[in-house]
Amino acid sequence: MPIRPPALDDRSFDDLVAELLSRIPAHTPEWTHPRPGDPGRTLIDLFAWLGDTILYRANLIPERQRLAYLRLLGMPLKPATAARGLVSLKVKADRTAVAVQVRPGSSIDKPVPFSTLNFCTAYPLDGRAFIRRKLGAQEQDDFNALLPDLQAVYRTTEGTPLGYVTTEVFAPGQNLATGVDLIEATVDGSLWIALLAPSAKLRADARQTLAADAEDGARAINVGLALALDVPDGGAGGEGGEGITARSPIPLVWEMTTGSDATTPQVPDAVALDALEDSTRGLTRSGIVRLALPGIERIGAPSNDPRENLHAGVGDAPPRLESDEDASKLVTWLRLRVQPGFALSSLRLAWAGVNAVHIEQRQALPGRAVGVSDGGSDQQFELGISTLGTADPATLQLLVHDPVSGSRVWSPIDDLGRAGPLDNAFQLDPEAGTVRLGDGVHGRVPSTGSRIVVTGLRVGGGAAGNLPAGTLAKLDSLINRQGGKDKPSPAIDIHQPLALQHGSDAETLDAAERRIPAYFQHRDRAVTAEDYRVLAREAPGVQVGRVEVLPRFKPHERNASVPGAVSVMVLPQRLGTGHAAPMPRADRPLLEAVHGFLNERRPLGTELYIIGCEYREIGISVAVQVRDGFAREDVLADVRLALRRYLWPLPLGLGGADGPWPATATNDGGYPLGRKLGDRELEVVVARVAGVAGVSPVRLFEKQDGVFVELPGAGKLVTTLMLDPWQLPELTALAVVEGVNAPVSVDAPFPGEAGNGGPALYLPVVPAFC
Repeated sequence: MPIRPPALDDRSFDDLVAELLSRIPAHTPEWTHPRPGDPGRTLIDLFAWLGDTILYRANLIPERQRLAYLRLLGMPLKPATAARGLVSLKVKADRTAVAVQVRPGSSIDKPVPFSTLNFCTAYPLDGRAFIRRKLGAQEQDDFNALLPDLQAVYRTTEGTPLGYVTTEVFAPGQNLATGVDLIEATVDGSLWIALLAPSAKLRADARQTLAADAEDGARAINVGLALALDVPDGGAGGEGGEGITARSPIPLVWEMTTGSDATTPQVPDAVALDALEDSTRGLTRSGIVRLALPGIERIGAPSNDPRENLHAGVGDAPPRLESDEDASKLVTWLRLRVQPGFALSSLRLAWAGVNAVHIEQRQALPGRAVGVSDGGSDQQFELGISTLGTADPATLQLLVHDPVSGSRVWSPIDDLGRAGPLDNAFQLDPEAGTVRLGDGVHGRVPSTGSRIVVTGLRVGGGAAGNLPAGTLAKLDSLINRQGGKDKPSPAIDIHQPLALQHGSDAETLDAAERRIPAYFQHRDRAVTAEDYRVLAREAPGVQVGRVEVLPRFKPHERNASVPGAVSVMVLPQRLGTGHAAPMPRADRPLLEAVHGFLNERRPLGTELYIIGCEYREIGISVAVQVRDGFAREDVLADVRLALRRYLWPLPLGLGGADGPWPATATNDGGYPLGRKLGDRELEVVVARVAGVAGVSPVRLFEKQDGVFVELPGAGKLVTTLMLDPWQLPELTALAVVEGVNAPVSVDAPFPGEAGNGGPALYLPVVPAFC
């Protein structure tokens, strides 16, 4: 039964009228006809109405107490938040191509007022992102058939070339929710951004806009990057980061092609770019990277035509564009990749584009006087913004023009109770839109007649700003003053690739009360093993697929009996990649994100370690007999899939070797941590596959010094692989045949991964139509 605050008096108007009528025989028996319309009955109705209004005000006392209780808990009502996001600016260039300086504060009026937050040089260039996508199974077969001829054409003698398909990403109309993983989906771990002119005729003019300006100031270009991360409300908004804990930045390499083939045909000349500003903080959150451009003589693109440049798209050269129209407008290429040698298992981007700016659903207000001090304590002044939304406390400046001490800027403080008698401090209530001054003991009191002026105030916010992608269309006004004069600028369209998010209305009292049980459940503190498990999954900015808590375990000593030590093992969520190896591994950004989130919530005396899983690399060989009526290849493929499912470390509903697996399958929680693995249980897994009539003894192998060595006991004795409590098996070699004897050796059938810009030779797939 829900607990509801009782009303102090629950009598209604009708109840009061009935009670007064019932008192007539005892007090005024001579009044025999108190009917409606009688003057006395009218007085009864009037006093009942007055009593009802008094009871209504009295019943507000419990609600005021609820609000006071929330404030005592440090849980005031949350103010409205403003929606934020990234957009790309497109300069219209019909006859001439010019770059436009867009200052912070430029407005977007429709359908909801927004304003830009950072400076941007908008170039008449369209940035389109491409990747070298890995080949699918059928594409790989077709590529292998042409491989000898391709090797002869390109005269490759060392290693096996890797084929790729030039694939455009983040284009309008594509689903950007899942993002693109630059590590798993590409052969070179790179994102290529083609800078295209509006037309082939304006290509030279568009390129010239990248040159230094008239004052010989170097140009810079804004590149927006949106990570495919789950960020909670109240965190980062469109910027994607305020709720994400600090972690080490990912070392990135930004390059721009020069158009010269001065080095080697397969490695065209490129110049490294310096990041002047980086709000992504090393791609740990969504944001904008402002890159300094080289001299105009070092900006270009190699020929895309194989008839002119045989090595177009080969090796570390930019990917080959199949469209002649796009190639005719190409000015240069931007390349983003992780620094070689840095271990990273996943880097998922939801969008990337040039001419990017942050926008926010807030508008700047001019300075305004909000009142005059009367010299009293605890003065409160309304900002006068109740109809415009809520104020951003970070932008508010309070000026007090005191006739005695002069004009000074007062500082905001969370609680005036901590201020001293001489502190020029004020407390802002963003939900109510008021500022409160001190009482002379806690905070200074302005002299009588002091003018209170508010400047720099940005207001706005609410759920109305959560607009779907493609809603905003035009930049309405520019703050673009050049040479002391306002100059007309070309029209600028807006490309909004992603939905604007994290705008919310002010919190209601009922919603605030619903937060209290969760607040008292663990007080946002990690004490029990379940607290660590729940909070690790709530770490913002990462996708955690599995969490295990190892109490009293110190990982670097492999000691499981250390008082006060807690190790939290995390595995990243990973969907199918077409093969089972390698198993999902926690990389450094994931470990740092979870550690930063839990470290703020652990008890003071606890040693906290965030670790990944230690895998034991194994191989399996098995022979099966196929039932009549079943296709041999289908049964063998199902056996391989069943074994990989059984040993997969993540819950099967999160994905596996051949894509998402149903959560109702065997091993729905991931293979148990530290559980010993035996050949008999694997035989049972194989025997359950439809179409299997019999199973030969399973052979287990473990990789030692780079070679798979068979474990003892095959065939006659029970073969068991003993695992420590922090270990899981990793199936990297699997041999399944039809017959009665399992193979005595295994080879790794799963294809390896290409490194990030490593020595592999990348070849574009020959298109079906030329």
